[in-house]
Amino acid sequence: MKSTVIFFALAASLVPSVLSHGFLASVAIDGKVYKGNNPDFFANPSLESPIRLVDTIEPVKGATNLAVNCGSNAQAGKLIADANPGSNVAFNWSGGSSEHWPHNIGPVLTYLATCGNVTCDKFDPTNAQWFKIDEVGQKPENLSEWFQKNLFLGQSLTVTIPKATVPGNYLIRHEIIALHNSEAPGGAEFYPSCTQLRIGQGNGTAVSPSRTVLLPGAYSDTDPGILVPTIFNPVQNYQFPGPGISNVVNATGSAVTNSNGAASSTTSNSTTSSTKSPSCKRSVHPRRVSRVMADRRAKRQIPAWFF
Repeated sequence: MKSTVIFFALAASLVPSVLSHGFLASVAIDGKVYKGNNPDFFANPSLESPIRLVDTIEPVKGATNLAVNCGSNAQAGKLIADANPGSNVAFNWSGGSSEHWPHNIGPVLTYLATCGNVTCDKFDPTNAQWFKIDEVGQKPENLSEWFQKNLFLGQSLTVTIPKATVPGNYLIRHEIIALHNSEAPGGAEFYPSCTQLRIGQGNGTAVSPSRTVLLPGAYSDTDPGILVPTIFNPVQNYQFPGPGISNVVNATGSAVTNSNGAASSTTSNSTTSSTKSPSCKRSVHPRRVSRVMADRRAKRQIPAWFF
């Protein structure tokens, strides 16, 4: 009996290290699914995929870490996925044990960067010029929850390729920033992932982005949206890290930008896989993290389905 108790105690102590992190398991572009490789098989990936394979499910720590770009030691995928301006790209994230994504607090951001005249399987993104096409944070209809919780519940998050995107070769970078440890500098956890695309000709007017950033370079560990000492108390006007939404997102013939070169609208074009797709507009109301979410933090983000 005593040995049984010791066994379960040891198993419980190991759960956070096994389940508390994860990776991009698949992307679906207009319904066509591309699976990603599990980082556990980094040395010998079993799938040909457009998703760049990282070498660990562990988060990137530190906003200036070189791995903030496309993930830890990310290696180019063997495939290029086809998309068009206006295509819907659904991102499905998995926990390290192939269960649901384990975190539920923090923003989800999406960027594009051109690979120039080469296909993206041959592109080095070290100095890529990234422009943001989407950002989602807390839900306006339920301010105690973040859109990241949809991933926690086993759903995907869908982003639309802006209709004004110039045709060409692109990396699409989907990034989760988990904020459950963000009360101190360096506590935020970054989970970036890059997928290789070939964007064809659409019906919109092609517009070049007016503002791009380097990654790393766009974030600091003390940015208001990365260092959040009051993350488990009401958060007033959460500030997304990085640049504003690119002018390409809302372009209709010509780009209209504000004085900082960011788009004048911050409306997101994300949806979820749930039947009722919530509106993803940036909320400017006070936010409150629920007691339930705080309790989950105390349990080190172990999903409810584990118990």
